[in-house]
Amino acid sequence: MDSRWIGYAAATLTVVSYLPQAVRVWRTRQTHDLSLAMFLMLVASGGLWLAYGFSRSDWPVIITNASLVLVNLAILAAKLRHG
Repeated sequence: MDSRWIGYAAATLTVVSYLPQAVRVWRTRQTHDLSLAMFLMLVASGGLWLAYGFSRSDWPVIITNASLVLVNLAILAAKLRHG
């Protein structure tokens, strides 16, 4: 089996694991218990992993981190908007 498929499977599970939190935040608008610092660091680290993935042409890394940055930006936006 091509090892890239392992990366794609891991990417899918990682991104999907964040979706329930993102959906909950946008539905309830309750972000008080979420750490602003954590989501800032997740977006920054995802951006760095994305740069790394592009430097290596590593598509599982690129896809995973592009998706995670988008989901974490959505949560971060809700945190900034709703406190």
